[in-house]
Amino acid sequence: MKILVVEDSPELLEAISEELREELYAVDTAANGEIASELMAINDYDGVVLDFNIPPPDGLELLAEWRGQGKEVPVLMLTARSEIDDRVRGLDAGADDYLTKPFDFPELQARVRSLLRRRARPLAPALEAGSLVLDRARRLVEAGGEPLKLSAKEFAILEYLLSRRGDVVSRPEIQEHVWDSTFDSMTNVIDVFIHRLRKKLGEREGAPSIQTVKGVGYRLSAEGPS
Repeated sequence: MKILVVEDSPELLEAISEELREELYAVDTAANGEIASELMAINDYDGVVLDFNIPPPDGLELLAEWRGQGKEVPVLMLTARSEIDDRVRGLDAGADDYLTKPFDFPELQARVRSLLRRRARPLAPALEAGSLVLDRARRLVEAGGEPLKLSAKEFAILEYLLSRRGDVVSRPEIQEHVWDSTFDSMTNVIDVFIHRLRKKLGEREGAPSIQTVKGVGYRLSAEGPS
């Protein structure tokens, strides 16, 4: 899943981004409203962590812009302001949740998880295909009845393929949902991770296979191999 973090404090922006990356999210960052607006125009985000008071357009203006465009992306608003009126303004502008600074990172992580569960198209808590089970909440994967050890990127790719199981998924789609905006699309990194996943799944009885659709991308079989 891909998150946009908008925060004008460089230290806090980096800290939030690292915390979310440790939770296996792909993270894009913006230090002001202009950059955030540009990123939102070209990317499909699963959630946004948005500071109230950023260089223009500020958080409220951005939120109004996105909601006016029909974007339903879940938004967690951050602010140093604790007055009730400011919270109401943020929620009325379209924020889904509100977190006042200073905050503890475990609470931020919990609120982001809650936000994604309450999104317009709720995420299933677990994804399955054949003997493969991916538990989003606990970040665990089992195949053939045994735990499957995956790197953060392997987990993210497998989660996306499972969410689209049966569909052909292109490399640009995988890039969009798994990597941040700094990813070099000219590398063969995606192919390398697919190869690793295919090998690990192939070692487990009843696990689905990852098929290559030449010239298009990949497809995770809906069921385990016969």
